[in-house]
Amino acid sequence: MGIYVEQSPHIQVRHLSTSYGEHIVQQDLNFSVQRGDIFIIMGGSGCGKTTLLRHLIGLKRPLQGEVVINNINFTDAAAEQQRQIKRSMGVLFQSGALFSSMTLAENIALPLKEHTTLSDGEMSDLIAYKLALVGLAGCEELYPAEISGGMQKRAGLARAMALDPEILFFDEPSAGLDPLNSRRLDELILELRENLGTTIVIVSHELASILAIGNNGIFLDAESKTMIASGGPAYLKQHSSDKRVRAFLNRGGD
Repeated sequence: MGIYVEQSPHIQVRHLSTSYGEHIVQQDLNFSVQRGDIFIIMGGSGCGKTTLLRHLIGLKRPLQGEVVINNINFTDAAAEQQRQIKRSMGVLFQSGALFSSMTLAENIALPLKEHTTLSDGEMSDLIAYKLALVGLAGCEELYPAEISGGMQKRAGLARAMALDPEILFFDEPSAGLDPLNSRRLDELILELRENLGTTIVIVSHELASILAIGNNGIFLDAESKTMIASGGPAYLKQHSSDKRVRAFLNRGGD
Protein backbone atom coordinates (compact mmCIF):
# COMPACT_ATOMS: atom_id res chain seq x y z
CA MET A 1 0.00 0.00 0.00
CA GLY A 2 1.38 3.43 -0.98
CA ILE A 3 1.98 6.14 1.57
CA TYR A 4 -0.29 9.18 1.19
CA VAL A 5 1.66 12.41 1.25
CA GLU A 6 -0.37 15.59 1.54
CA GLN A 7 0.69 18.22 -0.97
CA SER A 8 1.70 21.60 0.37
CA PRO A 9 -0.38 24.60 -0.72
CA HIS A 10 0.52 26.06 -4.10
CA ILE A 11 0.41 29.59 -2.64
CA GLN A 12 0.65 30.61 1.01
CA VAL A 13 0.07 34.17 2.20
CA ARG A 14 1.43 34.85 5.68
CA HIS A 15 0.71 37.97 7.76
CA LEU A 16 0.51 40.09 4.62
CA SER A 17 -0.25 43.81 4.86
CA THR A 18 -0.79 45.90 1.75
CA SER A 19 -0.59 49.67 1.37
CA TYR A 20 -0.43 52.61 -0.98
CA GLY A 21 2.04 55.07 0.50
CA GLU A 22 0.93 55.69 4.08
CA HIS A 23 -2.54 54.28 3.45
CA ILE A 24 -3.00 50.69 4.71
CA VAL A 25 -5.34 48.80 2.40
CA GLN A 26 -5.39 45.35 4.04
CA GLN A 27 -3.58 43.97 7.08
CA ASP A 28 -2.52 40.59 8.46
CA LEU A 29 -3.89 38.43 5.65
CA ASN A 30 -3.35 34.70 6.11
CA PHE A 31 -4.63 32.17 3.58
CA SER A 32 -3.61 29.27 1.33
CA VAL A 33 -4.40 28.42 -2.28
CA GLN A 34 -4.35 24.67 -2.96
CA ARG A 35 -3.15 23.13 -6.21
CA GLY A 36 -6.00 23.03 -8.72
CA ASP A 37 -8.11 25.58 -6.85
CA ILE A 38 -10.24 28.15 -8.61
CA PHE A 39 -9.65 30.66 -5.85
CA ILE A 40 -11.80 33.81 -5.75
CA ILE A 41 -10.68 37.08 -4.12
CA MET A 42 -14.02 38.68 -3.25
CA GLY A 43 -15.21 41.87 -1.63
CA GLY A 44 -16.89 45.19 -2.28
CA SER A 45 -15.47 48.14 -4.16
CA GLY A 46 -12.33 49.65 -2.61
CA CYS A 47 -11.45 46.67 -0.42
CA GLY A 48 -8.09 46.08 -2.12
CA LYS A 49 -8.72 43.03 -4.31
CA THR A 50 -6.57 44.18 -7.22
CA THR A 51 -3.94 45.55 -4.83
CA LEU A 52 -3.65 42.07 -3.29
CA LEU A 53 -3.35 40.53 -6.75
CA ARG A 54 -0.45 42.89 -7.56
CA HIS A 55 1.35 41.62 -4.45
CA LEU A 56 0.69 37.98 -5.36
CA ILE A 57 2.27 38.37 -8.81
CA GLY A 58 5.24 40.38 -7.55
CA LEU A 59 4.36 43.77 -9.05
CA LYS A 60 4.29 45.39 -5.61
CA ARG A 61 6.17 44.63 -2.41
CA PRO A 62 4.02 44.23 0.73
CA LEU A 63 4.26 46.51 3.72
CA GLN A 64 4.92 43.37 5.74
CA GLY A 65 4.45 39.61 5.49
CA GLU A 66 5.25 37.25 2.65
CA VAL A 67 3.91 35.33 -0.32
CA VAL A 68 5.20 31.74 -0.57
CA ILE A 69 4.87 29.93 -3.92
CA ASN A 70 5.84 26.26 -4.25
CA ASN A 71 7.40 26.48 -0.77
CA ILE A 72 9.69 29.33 -1.86
CA ASN A 73 9.45 32.77 -0.26
CA PHE A 74 8.60 34.74 -3.40
CA THR A 75 8.61 38.07 -1.56
CA ASP A 76 12.22 37.84 -0.37
CA ALA A 77 13.68 35.64 -3.12
CA ALA A 78 16.72 36.77 -5.07
CA ALA A 79 16.02 38.44 -8.40
CA GLU A 80 16.82 35.36 -10.51
CA GLN A 81 14.63 33.12 -8.35
CA GLN A 82 11.79 35.65 -8.56
CA ARG A 83 12.15 35.64 -12.34
CA GLN A 84 11.90 31.83 -12.40
CA ILE A 85 8.76 31.93 -10.25
CA LYS A 86 7.19 34.63 -12.44
CA ARG A 87 7.81 32.40 -15.46
CA SER A 88 5.46 29.84 -13.84
CA MET A 89 2.66 32.45 -13.73
CA GLY A 90 0.28 33.80 -16.34
CA VAL A 91 -1.72 36.99 -15.83
CA LEU A 92 -4.88 38.18 -17.58
CA PHE A 93 -5.45 41.85 -16.76
CA GLN A 94 -8.90 43.41 -16.75
CA SER A 95 -8.54 45.05 -20.18
CA GLY A 96 -6.92 42.03 -21.82
CA ALA A 97 -3.90 44.35 -22.30
CA LEU A 98 -3.30 43.37 -25.92
CA PHE A 99 -1.05 45.61 -28.03
CA SER A 100 -3.34 47.13 -30.66
CA SER A 101 -0.57 47.51 -33.25
CA MET A 102 0.24 43.78 -33.15
CA THR A 103 -1.67 40.80 -34.52
CA LEU A 104 -2.91 38.17 -32.08
CA ALA A 105 0.02 35.95 -33.07
CA GLU A 106 2.50 38.75 -32.42
CA ASN A 107 0.91 39.45 -29.02
CA ILE A 108 1.17 35.82 -27.95
CA ALA A 109 4.73 35.60 -29.25
CA LEU A 110 5.97 38.26 -26.81
CA PRO A 111 6.48 36.02 -23.74
CA LEU A 112 7.76 33.20 -25.96
CA LYS A 113 10.47 35.42 -27.45
CA GLU A 114 11.46 36.69 -24.00
CA HIS A 115 11.61 33.38 -22.17
CA THR A 116 12.25 30.61 -24.73
CA THR A 117 14.61 29.71 -27.55
CA LEU A 118 11.92 28.25 -29.83
CA SER A 119 12.41 28.45 -33.57
CA ASP A 120 9.96 30.52 -35.64
CA GLY A 121 8.23 27.35 -36.79
CA GLU A 122 7.89 25.95 -33.28
CA MET A 123 6.61 29.30 -32.07
CA SER A 124 3.99 29.46 -34.84
CA ASP A 125 2.77 25.95 -33.98
CA LEU A 126 2.52 26.80 -30.29
CA ILE A 127 0.67 30.07 -30.96
CA ALA A 128 -1.83 28.23 -33.17
CA TYR A 129 -2.34 25.65 -30.41
CA LYS A 130 -2.91 28.26 -27.69
CA LEU A 131 -5.41 30.15 -29.84
CA ALA A 132 -7.24 26.90 -30.60
CA LEU A 133 -7.43 26.16 -26.87
CA VAL A 134 -9.38 29.38 -26.29
CA GLY A 135 -11.62 28.96 -29.34
CA LEU A 136 -9.75 31.31 -31.68
CA ALA A 137 -8.28 28.84 -34.20
CA GLY A 138 -7.23 30.57 -37.41
CA CYS A 139 -7.25 34.09 -35.91
CA GLU A 140 -3.47 34.55 -35.82
CA GLU A 141 -3.35 37.45 -38.28
CA LEU A 142 -6.26 39.45 -36.86
CA TYR A 143 -5.68 42.64 -34.90
CA PRO A 144 -7.42 43.28 -31.54
CA ALA A 145 -9.64 45.98 -33.09
CA GLU A 146 -10.97 43.41 -35.56
CA ILE A 147 -12.43 41.11 -32.89
CA SER A 148 -15.08 41.42 -30.19
CA GLY A 149 -14.44 42.19 -26.53
CA GLY A 150 -15.06 38.57 -25.57
CA MET A 151 -12.57 37.40 -28.19
CA GLN A 152 -10.02 39.94 -26.94
CA LYS A 153 -10.34 38.46 -23.44
CA ARG A 154 -9.77 34.98 -24.83
CA ALA A 155 -6.77 36.19 -26.85
CA GLY A 156 -5.37 37.73 -23.66
CA LEU A 157 -5.87 34.37 -21.98
CA ALA A 158 -4.00 32.62 -24.80
CA ARG A 159 -1.06 34.97 -24.21
CA ALA A 160 -1.23 34.38 -20.44
CA MET A 161 -1.06 30.63 -21.16
CA ALA A 162 1.82 30.89 -23.63
CA LEU A 163 4.47 29.53 -21.24
CA ASP A 164 2.26 26.75 -19.80
CA PRO A 165 2.00 28.42 -16.38
CA GLU A 166 1.23 26.46 -13.24
CA ILE A 167 -0.80 29.39 -11.91
CA LEU A 168 -3.11 31.76 -13.79
CA PHE A 169 -4.17 35.09 -12.28
CA PHE A 170 -7.24 36.95 -13.55
CA ASP A 171 -8.24 40.53 -12.71
CA GLU A 172 -12.01 40.88 -13.24
CA PRO A 173 -12.05 38.59 -16.31
CA SER A 174 -15.78 39.15 -16.96
CA ALA A 175 -15.65 42.96 -16.79
CA GLY A 176 -17.28 44.49 -19.86
CA LEU A 177 -18.62 41.20 -21.18
CA ASP A 178 -22.27 40.40 -21.84
CA PRO A 179 -23.77 37.47 -19.87
CA LEU A 180 -23.27 34.99 -22.74
CA ASN A 181 -19.58 35.78 -23.24
CA SER A 182 -19.06 35.89 -19.49
CA ARG A 183 -20.50 32.38 -19.18
CA ARG A 184 -18.33 31.15 -22.05
CA LEU A 185 -15.24 32.52 -20.31
CA ASP A 186 -16.28 30.77 -17.08
CA GLU A 187 -16.61 27.48 -18.99
CA LEU A 188 -13.16 28.00 -20.50
CA ILE A 189 -11.63 28.61 -17.06
CA LEU A 190 -13.20 25.39 -15.79
CA GLU A 191 -11.84 23.48 -18.80
CA LEU A 192 -8.33 24.79 -18.15
CA ARG A 193 -8.45 23.61 -14.56
CA GLU A 194 -9.85 20.21 -15.51
CA ASN A 195 -7.66 19.53 -18.55
CA LEU A 196 -4.37 21.16 -17.55
CA GLY A 197 -4.53 21.07 -13.74
CA THR A 198 -3.88 24.80 -13.57
CA THR A 199 -4.27 26.66 -10.27
CA ILE A 200 -6.40 29.74 -10.94
CA VAL A 201 -6.71 32.89 -8.80
CA ILE A 202 -9.45 35.34 -9.77
CA VAL A 203 -10.32 38.83 -8.57
CA SER A 204 -14.04 39.24 -9.19
CA HIS A 205 -17.22 40.94 -8.06
CA GLU A 206 -19.40 39.16 -10.67
CA LEU A 207 -21.74 37.07 -8.55
CA ALA A 208 -22.75 34.57 -11.24
CA SER A 209 -19.11 33.75 -12.04
CA ILE A 210 -18.05 33.61 -8.39
CA LEU A 211 -20.71 31.03 -7.56
CA ALA A 212 -20.38 29.08 -10.83
CA ILE A 213 -16.66 28.36 -10.80
CA GLY A 214 -15.06 29.20 -7.43
CA ASN A 215 -14.29 26.31 -5.08
CA ASN A 216 -12.27 28.36 -2.57
CA GLY A 217 -11.66 31.99 -1.75
CA ILE A 218 -11.44 34.86 0.69
CA PHE A 219 -13.62 37.89 1.38
CA LEU A 220 -11.87 41.23 1.95
CA ASP A 221 -13.58 43.98 3.93
CA ALA A 222 -12.79 47.67 3.30
CA GLU A 223 -13.95 48.86 6.72
CA SER A 224 -11.98 46.47 8.94
CA LYS A 225 -9.11 46.30 6.39
CA THR A 226 -8.73 42.55 6.62
CA MET A 227 -10.29 39.30 5.40
CA ILE A 228 -13.48 38.39 7.23
CA ALA A 229 -14.22 35.00 5.65
CA SER A 230 -12.58 32.18 3.72
CA GLY A 231 -13.88 29.08 1.97
CA GLY A 232 -15.95 28.11 -1.04
CA PRO A 233 -18.28 30.90 -2.21
CA ALA A 234 -21.34 28.62 -2.42
CA TYR A 235 -20.72 27.46 1.16
CA LEU A 236 -20.15 31.01 2.43
CA LYS A 237 -23.36 32.15 0.75
CA GLN A 238 -25.36 29.84 3.01
CA HIS A 239 -23.21 29.42 6.09
CA SER A 240 -20.95 32.42 6.68
CA SER A 241 -21.28 33.77 10.20
CA ASP A 242 -20.73 37.32 8.89
CA LYS A 243 -23.83 39.08 7.55
CA ARG A 244 -21.71 41.26 5.22
CA VAL A 245 -20.46 38.16 3.42
CA ARG A 246 -23.95 36.66 3.17
CA ALA A 247 -25.36 39.95 1.89
CA PHE A 248 -22.67 40.18 -0.82
CA LEU A 249 -23.20 36.60 -1.99
CA ASN A 250 -27.02 36.76 -1.83
CA ARG A 251 -27.49 40.11 -3.56
CA GLY A 252 -29.50 40.49 -6.76
CA GLY A 253 -28.03 40.02 -10.21
CA ASP A 254 -24.78 41.92 -10.65
